[in-house]
Amino acid sequence: MSGHLPQHPAICGREREIRELMQRPAQLWTSSSAGELTDLHSAFACALHMHQPTVPAGPDGALISHLQYMLDHSDEGDHHNAEPFAHCYRRMADLIPQLIREDCSPRIMLDYSGNLLWGVTQMGREDITQALHFLACDAEMQRHVEWLGTFWSHAVAPSTPIPDLKLQISAWQHQFSDLFGDEALQRVRGFSLPEMHLPNHPDTLFALVNALRDAGYRWLLVQEHSVEQLDGSPLNTAQRYLPNRLVARSTSGQEVSITALIKTQGSDTKLVGQMQPCHEAIGLGRQRVDQMVVPSLVSQIADGENGGVMMNEFPDAFLQAHRRLRDEAGSTVALNGTEYIEHLDAQGINWDALPSIQAVHQHRLWRRVGDSDDRESMNTAISDLINADDGFSMEGASWTNNLSWVKGYDNVLEPMQRLSARFHQIFDQRVTDQPSLTQTSAYRDALMYVLLLETSCFRYWGQGLWTDFAQEIHRRGQAVLETCAATDS
Repeated sequence: MSGHLPQHPAICGREREIRELMQRPAQLWTSSSAGELTDLHSAFACALHMHQPTVPAGPDGALISHLQYMLDHSDEGDHHNAEPFAHCYRRMADLIPQLIREDCSPRIMLDYSGNLLWGVTQMGREDITQALHFLACDAEMQRHVEWLGTFWSHAVAPSTPIPDLKLQISAWQHQFSDLFGDEALQRVRGFSLPEMHLPNHPDTLFALVNALRDAGYRWLLVQEHSVEQLDGSPLNTAQRYLPNRLVARSTSGQEVSITALIKTQGSDTKLVGQMQPCHEAIGLGRQRVDQMVVPSLVSQIADGENGGVMMNEFPDAFLQAHRRLRDEAGSTVALNGTEYIEHLDAQGINWDALPSIQAVHQHRLWRRVGDSDDRESMNTAISDLINADDGFSMEGASWTNNLSWVKGYDNVLEPMQRLSARFHQIFDQRVTDQPSLTQTSAYRDALMYVLLLETSCFRYWGQGLWTDFAQEIHRRGQAVLETCAATDS
């Protein structure tokens, strides 16, 4: 890649076209399996999550990737990690072909935020962008690599304004298609939530699942402790290794569901860094779902670049795990999520017979609400349960329970809510009347600031520089929106 580099992300303008593309049925993996699923006892599916936020810290305050910021600030503590991170973003383009040459059948799922995809393109890092294009578009790589959708700017779902969930999903699809093409996008059927943060407020979860289904996603990866059985009990052992049916019910009683694969155990990157899912899967057998017996699946995700284990130990562990499977030629293989699901399709699985689950704490909430189906009763029940101070929360659940994405961040959350509300006030009706408005630079720039302000990093890293970044993005977004409003008046 050379010449003009994109100063603006490709996040909107093709909404109808992309929706129609993703609503087309497609069988993507059945012919590429490492072996007939009927002969397997178990499998494992590993995903790598990659993200760098966008920050207003370039020349004259330009929006740049935080990876560029790390490279430019040799006096700051994370500078030494910049090139190792960059290497991690591209290294699967070396590891997968190496294993194929060794007669192995590797699998990996990749979750890259829209920020990161845009950022490395802004930087002109052809070493990264060409590696990712190879992994997304090469016909042989498509037999081994699955890309997962996510929110464009790594927003945490429970505290993201509900109307913006759909915008985050769509913006990522636009970005991915812009870089790798529609054919590559059509293959993206699984979804990975930033920070594994599943909302448990009924209306937020309902909106999320509805938006995922509308965007063409077939399944969602969820953290084990972020969900519960419909009677409020934790998932049993069998459910952890099977697809489940995640049920989302709104305050008004509407219901929608999506297939969920369960990320087991905690957030420790050593689980993937040392390929624990492979070793766990080898000890598992087949399980019954309704009238079928299917292989167990161990699903796991970790940061792909963050920490010494992922930087240094993962490559050798990844190679050794797949060599072990090749040499033992047993009844365990590596599979990707959609590949596993499509093989269950081919065997005629009854998806309605899957174990049903819901977001954590919803059993207590629905029991408290009773037969009421109005927002006021729901809000009263939530307040009563929170005030009881026995661990009930509507903040959702993520990879860790010791971090709140809400408490102490009013200086980010309130501007975020205001900016989002102003965006929708200005644009929603106008876009309904004139859908082509999403192709304009004014709409794109306004949307970009709304999405950027929702980036989790502006809260994850605490008060100080990161909240200052958020306030500057809010200021610029507000200015863009007022210009749009003045133009319309």
